[in-house]
Amino acid sequence: MGPSFMSIVDRCDNFRLETATENYAEFRLSFDSKHAIGLIPDNVLAALHDDNGAAADSVSRGSVWDIRPATGSSRALVTFNASIDTPEKRTHALKTLTERWRDSGQFSDVISPGLWRNELYPVYIDAFGPRTEEHLAFVLERTACALFGLVTYGIHMTMYTEDGKIWVPTRAKTKQTWPLYLDNSVAGGIPYGMTSFEALVKECNEEASLEDALVRAYAKPCGAVSYFYRTIKGYLQPEVQFVYDFLIPKGQEKYFKPRPSDGEVQSFNLESLDGIIQKMHEGLFKPNCALVLVDFMIRHGHIIPENEPNYLDITTRLHGRFGYEL
Repeated sequence: MGPSFMSIVDRCDNFRLETATENYAEFRLSFDSKHAIGLIPDNVLAALHDDNGAAADSVSRGSVWDIRPATGSSRALVTFNASIDTPEKRTHALKTLTERWRDSGQFSDVISPGLWRNELYPVYIDAFGPRTEEHLAFVLERTACALFGLVTYGIHMTMYTEDGKIWVPTRAKTKQTWPLYLDNSVAGGIPYGMTSFEALVKECNEEASLEDALVRAYAKPCGAVSYFYRTIKGYLQPEVQFVYDFLIPKGQEKYFKPRPSDGEVQSFNLESLDGIIQKMHEGLFKPNCALVLVDFMIRHGHIIPENEPNYLDITTRLHGRFGYEL
């Protein structure tokens, strides 16, 4: 088949906590929580200390954070003040803080007004546990999640024909992230209050002009992939993507053509698998989209142990746990 797909996995799944050289504080809901919910880099930790200091000098608000410094081999620990003990209180505290940072220009490379999405993402007590209201930690503006190393969730769908061709969109040049890169047929985040499938239906309609009835009839859930991505700026984005396949019925290809709708996609092209593989190796795909396509090719028997020397490593890496069970 050509070069190994390991480099494509490495490009997206590029962080391991146990080998990290940078300092990260554990973010927990309480000091005795079973799971960390995030990892906070030094510059954000310093800003949380500053926030506590400003609160101490204020008569109108109390401190939000309880911070324990690193000791020996143990990382620093960050939790909410004991009085901030419900999802609603945590959500309000984080909303107030991150909007203040945004408006003051702090962390402008992540949460400037131009990058702010006005889209809330859910954060759960256990990233791999039930995604229900009972297990909700808080909700937070999408772009701010990277500041705290929080696990976020999305959907990716591959729309393909029986002869192995796949609809591949080119991202619009006006996209805030990865403009003009190639993407999966349909992809997007899962906002608070939506199931993964309902998010898929919404994205299919908004991005690709696919009618709800078609998506509900032909989109099939095929599991999930997870990977730990570190941005070039040092922020952590551990992500879980629920993956779906959409097989276009034979002989009906002309009725199943995605079309740009909301301005996030510049164009759709029906590409051969060989052409897609070449563009993946050339780095033309958004990294996590290339990783989802690797998963697709494994599930459909295109990548097998006989043609991929790193098969076991790749299949394991596609389903990482992030190391938050600390």
